[in-house]
Amino acid sequence: MKIDETNISIIKMLQDGRKPFSAIADELAITENTVRSRVNKMMEEGLLQITGLVDPEHLPGHKICIMGIKLKTMDLSVKAKDIAKLRGVISVSVVTGRYDLIAEVLLDEDQHYSLIDFFTKELVKIAEIQNVETFVVYQAYNVRVPYIL
Repeated sequence: MKIDETNISIIKMLQDGRKPFSAIADELAITENTVRSRVNKMMEEGLLQITGLVDPEHLPGHKICIMGIKLKTMDLSVKAKDIAKLRGVISVSVVTGRYDLIAEVLLDEDQHYSLIDFFTKELVKIAEIQNVETFVVYQAYNVRVPYIL
């Protein structure tokens, strides 16, 4: 799919997720049908997803944990996709540096889903993990995540 300046402008205007297509069309001097068509095409192609995001700081008991994961295998993409399917996982990235993967996980201690629960009930399902270093986020700025628990 070709991403042109109009698509980029539409994406920028959808940052609040609730802006009407008619308002976007007026600002860009294009038709509402053009906006709708482009948004639908970007969604079908997997380029764009419109979703509600939450600030975990305002949710009692919720924490974000960032994990650096070192694997015993070089099958990084397969392992990243497997980890991405685990409960609470927001995102997984294949990275350079001392880790093979970086994962971002949403935890909810009020609902008995702590870091220990993630390790013992979810991450244990993934073979060939050499080690994991965790970074619990105590304070974050400008972080919004999908509520996936």
